[in-house]
Amino acid sequence: MSSSGGGGGSSGSPCVDRMMPLSVLLKRELTSEKIEKPDILHGLANKSKKGEDFSFLKTECQRVPGNGVTTFSVFALIRLTTIFVCFLQLFDGHNGSTAAIYAKENLLNNILCAIPADVNRDEWLAGLPRALVAGFVKTDKDFQNKAKTSGTTVTFVIIDGWTVTVASVGDSRCILESAEGSLYLLSADHRLDENKEEVERITASGGEVGRLNLAGGAEIGPLRCWPGGLCLSRSIGDMDVGEFIVPIPHVKQVKLSNAGGRLIICSDGVWDALSFQSALDCSRGLPADVAANKIVKEAVLVKGLRDDTTCIVVDLLPPEKISPSAALTKKQGMKGLKHMFRKKSYESPSHHLVRNYFEPYAVEELFEDGSAVLAQRLHMVYPVCNIFKLLLCAVCQVEMKPGEGISVHACSSKSAKVRPWDGPLLCRDCQVKKEAMEGKKPSRGTQVFTRLSPT
Repeated sequence: MSSSGGGGGSSGSPCVDRMMPLSVLLKRELTSEKIEKPDILHGLANKSKKGEDFSFLKTECQRVPGNGVTTFSVFALIRLTTIFVCFLQLFDGHNGSTAAIYAKENLLNNILCAIPADVNRDEWLAGLPRALVAGFVKTDKDFQNKAKTSGTTVTFVIIDGWTVTVASVGDSRCILESAEGSLYLLSADHRLDENKEEVERITASGGEVGRLNLAGGAEIGPLRCWPGGLCLSRSIGDMDVGEFIVPIPHVKQVKLSNAGGRLIICSDGVWDALSFQSALDCSRGLPADVAANKIVKEAVLVKGLRDDTTCIVVDLLPPEKISPSAALTKKQGMKGLKHMFRKKSYESPSHHLVRNYFEPYAVEELFEDGSAVLAQRLHMVYPVCNIFKLLLCAVCQVEMKPGEGISVHACSSKSAKVRPWDGPLLCRDCQVKKEAMEGKKPSRGTQVFTRLSPT
């Protein structure tokens, strides 16, 4: 198992092959019947205030077109970002829905195009974290080339069998409750108030982080990034904020036992009102569609309808389970927050892996990386790196001639040791984008908005 902290954590990589004692394998065989794919039931609920939340649900995607065995499901929550300009006590939120609609229409295709077509399922899942990064960055780059100034947050969930992969930028969150009632966080919070590492990254790249200034020097509201005033460190779009607001997603991949589990994906309209545990408690035992409505209703009851409030509930159930209530019954003494994005080393102690195999309802963490460094996120260890073609740009997938590509490690701390053919490689446009995200030079002219104190 490998994982790293959200925000600017260290690199994560898919699990390497490991041997399990025969007794462990036999125990798992006895306690967990092999079921290839879960039944997936989902529900969506929304209370709209500003019309800023968009959702994308597709349950019959195919890795291999025409092959029904290769199906996977996608659930995405897309939310507009709001940028504030303060001038003479007038606050004007200028965003629009363009970025959210563009991401909804293009992000999935950009992700799938970043995975070679001739790979098997295991290779596809292993390459998915890199493809998600490439897809998010390409979507951002293509949208900003249209010179549009709106932005959007995204929480993107892919379910293939019992494997769940979540990529996120912004402050919508995804949580998982396993069959025995343990709570897992599958996304990161990119609000500046919640992520000191992201604040440090932005200031190191030339951005300014601070609160709104009122007359007399008083500061109000959340931490924001200036120019622009966005309170998030990551999004798609937002070209008028600065390139240090990056589209590189936090990615986490887990494998559920075939006892199943429940995913809850919500916008900040829910999480500003309810804790993770409260959302689970108020909806436990309810069908997915009823549960989603219940969570939204509870959130509005707590804080009123101050913001768009959206919830997607997804139940992964063994085929014989027609109701989530039996699969998701909470066991005493087993609840608790399993992961708070603490940093972990790549080589986790082996006894943790063995312990997980003894738990019939265990959730196995396969991958996690929240770094904002593109070179780190596109670099994959052997043998996963071999499924990607060297002479395709690792972001936009454009084909390059020998000698045209630029190593993703160029101009980095290890550039002295990098040979020109050391991949992954970027085309010149994507290299410019990478350097801009690192604060080295802007990839386009940006509009400048400064923090003003009203007079």
